[in-house]
Amino acid sequence: MARVDTAIGICAIVASVLVVTAVADRLRFPAPLLLMLVGIGASFVPFIDEPELTPELVLLGFLPPLLYATAIRSSIIDFRTHRRPIAFLSVLLVVITALGIGLITWLLLPVPFAVAFALGAVVAPPDAVAATSIARRIGLPRRVITLLEGESLLNDATAITCLRVALVAIAGAVSAWEIGLGFVIAVAGALIGVGVAALAVVIRRHVHNPVFDTAISLLVPFVAYLPAEALHYRDFHGSGVIAVVTAGLVLGHKSPVIQSGQSRLAERVNWATIQFLLENTVFLLIGLQARRIVEALSTSTLSGGQIALFVAAVLVGVIVLRLVWVTISRFLIYRVDRETGEGRPPWSHTIVVGWAGLRGVVTLAAAFLIPEDVEHRAVLIFAAMVVTAGTLLIQGLTLPALVRVLKMRGPDARSDALQAATVLTTAGNAGLAALDRLAGPEDEASAVQLVRDRISSRSDALWEKLGTGRDAGETPAEQYRRLRLGAMRAERDEVLRVRSSGTVDHDVVEQVLASFDIEESMLTIATERVDRLSENQSVATPLDPSGSCVHLDTAPADVEPRSEVCLDCVREGTRSVHLRRCLACGNVGCCDSSVGRHAERHFHTSHHPVMRSHEDGESWRWCYLDERLG
Repeated sequence: MARVDTAIGICAIVASVLVVTAVADRLRFPAPLLLMLVGIGASFVPFIDEPELTPELVLLGFLPPLLYATAIRSSIIDFRTHRRPIAFLSVLLVVITALGIGLITWLLLPVPFAVAFALGAVVAPPDAVAATSIARRIGLPRRVITLLEGESLLNDATAITCLRVALVAIAGAVSAWEIGLGFVIAVAGALIGVGVAALAVVIRRHVHNPVFDTAISLLVPFVAYLPAEALHYRDFHGSGVIAVVTAGLVLGHKSPVIQSGQSRLAERVNWATIQFLLENTVFLLIGLQARRIVEALSTSTLSGGQIALFVAAVLVGVIVLRLVWVTISRFLIYRVDRETGEGRPPWSHTIVVGWAGLRGVVTLAAAFLIPEDVEHRAVLIFAAMVVTAGTLLIQGLTLPALVRVLKMRGPDARSDALQAATVLTTAGNAGLAALDRLAGPEDEASAVQLVRDRISSRSDALWEKLGTGRDAGETPAEQYRRLRLGAMRAERDEVLRVRSSGTVDHDVVEQVLASFDIEESMLTIATERVDRLSENQSVATPLDPSGSCVHLDTAPADVEPRSEVCLDCVREGTRSVHLRRCLACGNVGCCDSSVGRHAERHFHTSHHPVMRSHEDGESWRWCYLDERLG
């Protein structure tokens, strides 16, 4: 019966996560907050036997896969670019918070400073799962999300190392050199992470089965975490967190060259599912600990007023310390150009990063690592619970309103489409050049042309996402997507009919259906139309990966257009998808996705090299000769 009860409990938790998350999406309410509230309420229901959130369950079961899932999606390039602010947040801020909260605890509770510092280490690391889930939903700039995610990858390692220093100090005296050695041993986990990643790279280069490849990726976070934690001196351990993050960053960066497309697709879906279940389950489990933690307070010798004052001071302390340090860091990290005044991010970024200090599961799990014989342990654990719940509710609920007040905007979809189209055009040019080298006289001309058309159609679909609002009709890529999906549905129905007849082997049928699935996933990526911007917003022009050219440098920023529409399209009775203006004569022509391709035809007849967008809110320019964006 015990096994049945365990199975029922697991099913109940997963079902609750799915239902509550779906309700949160429908209500446009942060899922982590609603899950925690549901958990708190359920913990006081008499017939519910809530599971215990042990440190081993969190630090060994939840933390490695969650860190790895985030790390493989993170950019090692962005991590390196923002290494200074990430270090200030994930290392220095954690240490300062641990010391600050330790001082508050030491002043308000009759405990040694080592115990007080242990609580400071427990409540120091923010949980970016909650912050970034809210940030992505409300649309924060990528720079802010990068800082929050980068901080979350390392701050747990700093906090756990500080906690271990405190636990050693509780057990006996600890010297300064031992503390320094403890941090060195923790950082040594990076070497283990690099070694595990290198081994995984060698193995995965020879694995072509997506199932095997995904299975290997499921092992990596634990293979990196456990040896790093086994590296120890006294009670100081290597950081499994740093090992997992290092391995994840390296493998995520290397995945395009060591994995097949099918393997990457399978890994992406599997890890997204794992991350969704784990990160939402932990917030439900946090809430389910409420009754057990509150009941433990009955053994405390402190009065209710003393406990309330203490936990309120700790909660306010973690919020204020982060705001103060993020503000100070703004002046320490970024150098300002004296002529342009550029260099520091807007104040709105600083305020939001400072306010996004939501605590999570590591805070609550680490609190249970405080030895049971420590005086007022129940009060310390209750304080960790209040900090976790308080920051999630106070900061989590007010973060969307703060973003609206500061008028911050997330990544603009049309600017993203412009950047993607530019990158894909550059890549397509390289592909076409390679095709010219590879295609020989023995190759069928129709096959070569089909490859050429496929390469061109990918970038054309992205350029169409910048299409004009003058015509609400479908673009060619959208028409192709609608027609191909309709035809594919008929094909799939016919395959299913054949499967039902039992005349074809099941493996053969599954192989055909899988080919449809891959093509369908490709069709859904780049063909949806992007909403128009308001008149006072413009599409940001990205830096072309190939650099600028002399034609863009010498061409004017704008010229007077000859017309507001493509006159050639009007004369020929065709439809324009996107309009472009010649910067030499002002001729307005349609883009390459249009039937007439009149802008390109104008270039070939006039040899005017540079055009610019003729769409509202778009100022990007394009050189036909050098194929550069500017």
